[in-house]
Amino acid sequence: MTKHAAFAAEDAVAAPAPAQQPRARGGGGCRTAAAQAIDTGVVAAAVARATTGAWLDAAARRGDHDEWMEKHPSALAEFEAVVAAAMGKQVVMFLDYDGTLSPIVKDPDTAVMTEEMRDAVRGVAEHFPTAIVSGRCRDKVFNFVKLAELYYAGSHGMDIKGPTAQSKHAKAKAEAVLCQPASEFLPVIDEVCRALTAKTAAIPGATVENNKFCLSVHFRCVPEEKWRALEDQVRSVLKEYPDLRLTKGRKVLEIRPSIKWDKGNALQFLLEALGFADSNNVFPIYIGDDRTDEDAFKVLRNMGQGIGILVSKIPKETSASYSLQEPSEVKEFLHKLVKSKQRN
Repeated sequence: MTKHAAFAAEDAVAAPAPAQQPRARGGGGCRTAAAQAIDTGVVAAAVARATTGAWLDAAARRGDHDEWMEKHPSALAEFEAVVAAAMGKQVVMFLDYDGTLSPIVKDPDTAVMTEEMRDAVRGVAEHFPTAIVSGRCRDKVFNFVKLAELYYAGSHGMDIKGPTAQSKHAKAKAEAVLCQPASEFLPVIDEVCRALTAKTAAIPGATVENNKFCLSVHFRCVPEEKWRALEDQVRSVLKEYPDLRLTKGRKVLEIRPSIKWDKGNALQFLLEALGFADSNNVFPIYIGDDRTDEDAFKVLRNMGQGIGILVSKIPKETSASYSLQEPSEVKEFLHKLVKSKQRN
């Protein structure tokens, strides 16, 4: 959170202008020229220092980025290494939605995926068990993706359901709800949603999204000077609900039940539902862009199986093994994975 100036510039008291001094006669012209030359030199030196400083800052950032990329190389550049690690094992694909399959947008309701991305996900699902794991309400993310052959884990994994269409990978009844560990919190979530909507109504750009088993308070369209006030209002509401916890994502505040369940638990549950519990012949791939995806990355790290791929253009602290810069690279990675499977 950036700190803002305590006083506006117009509140400062202007210093009185210095009295005009009489112009000296005689050699004043030479002295004035000399002073101007000195002033020009000072300005030039200042510009040079500023330019050098900016160059050094940019070089430092490039160095940090290069070091980060060594630890989390591009999954496209290292694609053959990924395929080699998965050789002889069953790939299971886990995909976040916002920022992974669709770009981050100001209005969450307009975060639609392209037909090209949908085709890429459909192709992956033809060859590998595939799940969408999102903080969104499961029904909402299903309406975005529109692929009935997938597994869907909404509300940060607290609402999991199997395919509603024929899938050769499905191990459960098509219509069965697999897991809803936070169902007892539904009345509380609805109550808090109403309270937050009323509390934040005066802050322009703030929106409260009911994701069934959790809530999202979006502030991407809120002026930065209002961020602190918005968070304070959210916390003031949550004081009355000790069984709920607050976490932060990309320009969003997440309110979830205080139970030990996250995207990492959802990943483990789905692997078990697919028949891969404690199996050494499975290679999970989880692709996501947000802090909440770190729970899944950590599970894969602890398992010592599969890989996590962080979608980000900037270096971030992460437990992912690889990186991709944006959804277009995710689409390319999915296409390459399908082509590799078809060749083999």
